[in-house]
Amino acid sequence: MAEAGPDAFRRQLPWRDFHHQVAAAFPALPRSDYRPRGRGWNWDRDALAAWCAGMTGIPIVDAGMRQLRNKGYMHNRARLITASFLTRDLGIDWRDGLRHFNDLLTDGDIADNAGNWQWVAGTGNSTRPGQTMNVLRQASRFDPRGEYVRRYVPELAAIEDARVHRPWTLPDARIDYPPPITEVDRPANLT
Repeated sequence: MAEAGPDAFRRQLPWRDFHHQVAAAFPALPRSDYRPRGRGWNWDRDALAAWCAGMTGIPIVDAGMRQLRNKGYMHNRARLITASFLTRDLGIDWRDGLRHFNDLLTDGDIADNAGNWQWVAGTGNSTRPGQTMNVLRQASRFDPRGEYVRRYVPELAAIEDARVHRPWTLPDARIDYPPPITEVDRPANLT
């Protein structure tokens, strides 16, 4: 899932600086919606606990969350996917995700972290606040052979190639892995 070379790093620096400027102008960035959208959040503590533990039944999400727990960091794309899943698919408040990330990230930056969480949740500076990531499309695009998933979700290591992203569709799959906690195999206005 990692992009090689310095260009990937350089593309992230302007976002970091941008989020620092936003936080300087709006110090409540880690606590309050930058652009309130009147959205009510879901209070599903079981879903939040499954997400935090990397046990959502969605392999790409679980891989990212387990990498965070085990390594103290995760790839930027995994951060976007896991954040989108929490806020868009589960409807859980971005602040819950921000708190969890802040507790575990070794490279955490409060302005950048809060700015990115709000961007993904649609309460920040996104010019397309209704845009939602399709976690399965993202998995196929950024982990086409399933290598990232198999590295962090060992119970799926025997599933070959991209089939690892949808283990619930495999016939007679006898794996010790939870079913998806929400529907993700659906068409929508998703990237």
